[in-house]
Amino acid sequence: MSSYKAPLTDIRFALYDVLKVEPLFARLGYPDASRDILDAVLDEAARFTETVLAPLNSVGDEVGSTFDPATGEVSTPPGFKAAYRQYMEGGWIGLTASPDFGGQGLPHTMGVPLNELVNAANLAWGNFPLLSHGAVEALKQHGEDWQREVFLKPLVDGRWTGTMCLTEPHCGTDLGLLKTRAEPNGDGSYAITGTKIFITAGEHDLTENIVHLVLAKLPDAPAGAKGISLFVTPKFKVARDGSVGERNALRCGSIEHKMGIKGSVTCVMNFDGAQGYLVGQPHKGLQAMFTMMNTARLGVGLQGIALSERAYQNALHYARDRLQTRSLSGPKFPEKPADPIIVHPDVRRMLLTVKSLVEGSRLLALHAGTLIDVALHSPDPAEREQADVLVSFLTPISKACQTEWGVENTYHALQCFGGHGYIHEHGMEQLARDARITTLYEGTTGIQALDLMGRKTAATRGAGLKLFLAQIEAFIRENEGNPAVAEFIGPLREKSTEWAQLTRNVLQRASGDPEEIGAASYDYLFYSGYVALAYWWARSVAAAEASAHGQAFKQSKRETAQFYFARILPRTLAHAAAIESGAAPLMTMAPERFGE
Repeated sequence: MSSYKAPLTDIRFALYDVLKVEPLFARLGYPDASRDILDAVLDEAARFTETVLAPLNSVGDEVGSTFDPATGEVSTPPGFKAAYRQYMEGGWIGLTASPDFGGQGLPHTMGVPLNELVNAANLAWGNFPLLSHGAVEALKQHGEDWQREVFLKPLVDGRWTGTMCLTEPHCGTDLGLLKTRAEPNGDGSYAITGTKIFITAGEHDLTENIVHLVLAKLPDAPAGAKGISLFVTPKFKVARDGSVGERNALRCGSIEHKMGIKGSVTCVMNFDGAQGYLVGQPHKGLQAMFTMMNTARLGVGLQGIALSERAYQNALHYARDRLQTRSLSGPKFPEKPADPIIVHPDVRRMLLTVKSLVEGSRLLALHAGTLIDVALHSPDPAEREQADVLVSFLTPISKACQTEWGVENTYHALQCFGGHGYIHEHGMEQLARDARITTLYEGTTGIQALDLMGRKTAATRGAGLKLFLAQIEAFIRENEGNPAVAEFIGPLREKSTEWAQLTRNVLQRASGDPEEIGAASYDYLFYSGYVALAYWWARSVAAAEASAHGQAFKQSKRETAQFYFARILPRTLAHAAAIESGAAPLMTMAPERFGE
């Protein structure tokens, strides 16, 4: 069975030494975000996730959630309900929510380490409260006053959970094809009819009510995605005065039998004239839903980091203990019958790959959290706008790269165990299976790549990229004479310059052939991710050298950064070559020739 220890030292380093959140939070007007309070939050989050959630991880996988076809009810694995009750009573769901709705009002950034710890301890359990935060944001930004008053408080305190109902059996990404309909009832509500699939936590036994945010089309809806509206449709009917009534006309039809996250519930939801209320403007539902989707995408990116961290901890422990042959350069532990496998280059390659991707990704994720805080609370309108543009640009990078690296990392960690990694008792194969879904839900990697290359780069003329490159350039200028990072400055400048040039080349080719956007998008996404982490590793070394941490910690950061620049950053060479090859190698073959 795998174990888990919250990586608080590295999280605190990222928050306080690299990102310097203390003065940032003070500037943004968070009165209760002193270091004493933040540290207390981290300590208690570590205690809860390590002692309550982590022991249930294997239980969720082995027992799973169960579905009663006669009633449509779902039962969660043993211990899940009690753990949720503790989570709710601890106020964790409303940690970053506004006090106006019963939240604690801490910076959004602090939700990032909390979610990492929850998902590392028990990803399947963490999926139950995952979408509630996005539901709160969607209703807060787009709902009517009475909807905010009625729905937000029970969502924030955890008595209710939220879902996001988009996908249908015949349509996934292309939401313009959806068939779910919303007919006016004549009293300000609507009758929602249709089937949604892959609905995370669509039915369960953890809370009193479940609030479904459902995409549907009104009778007068224009064709395509421009005709989609959003409706809040609870499991039990909710009146405008907040009173809860009878069971709504919706039901779970089945739950999926999945490769991983078996404790999580993935539902087919059938709406049969269920009462719902319009959220936002008619036919503008995607705008409101994207508020929820972007929150969820950043949250899923954290799942990749979380599983990578847990896998790394267990692989490192095993590599230090497992004895297997001698070092190629002679015995390193002559008093033992063989050396531990951590002395061997290939095991070190795998461990350092995971370590460098995890710690770099953590900074990328926390940076996105700070940008959301700036976008919401900066007194400077220009700064708010820039932060919003930049976090929008970084969202598909974070979601896709962190989850794809999560798959890579859990498999590297499993490989460190050799054949023992394939055995259930060690818990590594569960982490590898659980990680696989993260690249699929909340938008596949291909969808994130198209979003980055199309919406976030081509459509904005590279607005977000320019902001991020300016941030890199500012760091380079500030550290030109800093011997601590001298070895990283040249490669970082070279890659940031190449990033800008590759972008210009793709957009120029796309002006003559729109297929160039799709052809370049996957490799452009990963090129962007690797350069982004190079920047964060250079900043980590600079911050570590200037910090009060001990020499061993500083040396670890430096040596991990050196490995990243020498062994991981060169992956950009292959991605750059693929980008520059253009669309022809992908698009020349006719569909019928794929079978030849």
